[in-house]
Amino acid sequence: MAGKSGNDQQHGERIAKAIARAGLASRREAEAWIAAGRVMVNGEKITSPARNITSADRIVVDGKSLPVRERTRLFLFHKRRGLVTTHSDPQGRPTVFDALPKHLPRLISIGRLDANTEGLLLLTNDGGLARTLELPATGWTRRYRVRANGKITQVRLDRLRHGIEIDGVTYGPIEARLDREQGANVWLTFAMREGKNREVKNVLGHLGLAVNRLIRVSFGPFQLGDLPEGEIDEVRTRHLREQVGERVANAAGLDFAGPIEDQSRMASGRRSESRAEARVSLPPRSGGEGRRSEASRGGGPGGSKKFPPTPDPSPPRAARAGGGETAPPRVRLDSRRKRRHGPDRLGEPEKARRERKHGKRPFRGKPR
Repeated sequence: MAGKSGNDQQHGERIAKAIARAGLASRREAEAWIAAGRVMVNGEKITSPARNITSADRIVVDGKSLPVRERTRLFLFHKRRGLVTTHSDPQGRPTVFDALPKHLPRLISIGRLDANTEGLLLLTNDGGLARTLELPATGWTRRYRVRANGKITQVRLDRLRHGIEIDGVTYGPIEARLDREQGANVWLTFAMREGKNREVKNVLGHLGLAVNRLIRVSFGPFQLGDLPEGEIDEVRTRHLREQVGERVANAAGLDFAGPIEDQSRMASGRRSESRAEARVSLPPRSGGEGRRSEASRGGGPGGSKKFPPTPDPSPPRAARAGGGETAPPRVRLDSRRKRRHGPDRLGEPEKARRERKHGKRPFRGKPR
């Protein structure tokens, strides 16, 4: 396990946090379960979340033992417009989690996207990772493509580099670039590290622009790339460990060595894993093509596997051979062996060449 300090191991962790890490509920939901008397520790029912537990304690929720904590996992999801980032919406609107494949574990979002915002949304099964990456102190940049109605100059956008205060709310430094004008609209690129609620719309509204399309294209080193709308990719554990770094792993208490809920599902997805490197930020090319993910040059997103994995259409060799016998190896013909063609299979150019060779047709032009 990465990131557990000696002090944490000695004093354990809050029971609501342990329940959340096991993937049963969010920490807030776990606290409500505890208050309702649905949780027992070492055979004793508890009603207060102010209790630390260790690996030696036995936790039971609704009569069932707490499942073993999965290893830390991260998913990239291409959210479409109209989905709300919540597990249950009082207004009955469709949610991000309703759109996910049913075989995935319980996931939580790292930050939120408004219902009308589309693009990259990070999902994880580890609440510690989610909370750490949401903190401005972590320093991960959120990058957006913005279409807004109105006119703006680059000079005005450059002033956002020092931050801005709007209606008593202070927004940190923002890197904004005017990409192009399109009729009555402008396309911008916004990059920020805080990601406060409706920050892009509030800041641009203050500058006289009305946002009519907002797309998140990257979060830290992870990019949307060419991930199709509505699809989800999982980042491979090795690549996740490399990208978050030791500092974030220690702060979040990440576990990269734990089990996976369904190992068979991992095995079935290995073919799609091998198709890509990480969906990470790449330096612009000299030809001006800008950032591109590995996936856009062929294959899937980096260090990730797509759900559901593409099945192999070819049957096993044993099945092709019949029964349990091993199929004989295929014999490859020697490509250097000349093929003999009968006169009826010769094309006109080949026929003419042979006739010239045997003196039956004169050469045209300069003789050899």
